[in-house]
Amino acid sequence: MVVKKKGLQKFTESEKKVNDVMSLERITKKDVEHLSDAERISLNEIIAEKLNKINGEERDELIYKLNEIMPVNVKNQLWENNHYKITCALTKCINDYGTMPTKNQLAEETGLSRQTIHKHINDYATNPLYLKELDQFRFLSNKVLSKVFKYAINGDLKACRLYMDIVGGLNNQIFSDTKKVQQNNFIQINNTVLSQDELKELNIDQLNSIETVLKNVLPQKEKIVENMQNENKNDNVSDNRL
Repeated sequence: MVVKKKGLQKFTESEKKVNDVMSLERITKKDVEHLSDAERISLNEIIAEKLNKINGEERDELIYKLNEIMPVNVKNQLWENNHYKITCALTKCINDYGTMPTKNQLAEETGLSRQTIHKHINDYATNPLYLKELDQFRFLSNKVLSKVFKYAINGDLKACRLYMDIVGGLNNQIFSDTKKVQQNNFIQINNTVLSQDELKELNIDQLNSIETVLKNVLPQKEKIVENMQNENKNDNVSDNRL
């Protein structure tokens, strides 16, 4: 009987500690340092239950309260869940009504707040999770291209045209990228070639001498020469900082 009393007392004290933490306006890492492993598990269970039950701004307030103690993987799960809900709601509304839904309609469909929806739509394109999702689609692109090729060689003219357009686009991109890599900046006078790297090695007096000659011979190019010299000075400053 005495053991049961002590057990009940311990449970009550642990429960009070967890409730005290949950009652805070914003929970920090310092606020949970004194909790035991069992109390942390209890706290996490309460948080998970609340997140599953509440919606809209109330949910935003809870996430804001927990932001500092929330693990990265949980934040990622919340983002993915929001993304899935918003994507499904957009698809459903467009299919049902033929128009782009408002933030209010999306909020009703998803249970998310207008603020969360607005922020997600504005920022999703730069989110690392979205970029990883795009990488997954790129990873599958070869399989799709193989399927297009299969239809093309079987006589499907549309598939053939699509395949040629895609392959042609890829070739142009590769050629363009190669051309950019191979492109060099230099000045050639008769048989003398002065590269951009060699320009960077020249001192101020040498640059001034070249500038004077070019100004006298090509006065209409003064602006170009000035820009070239300023660019070289900036490069020298950057090199000195390094």
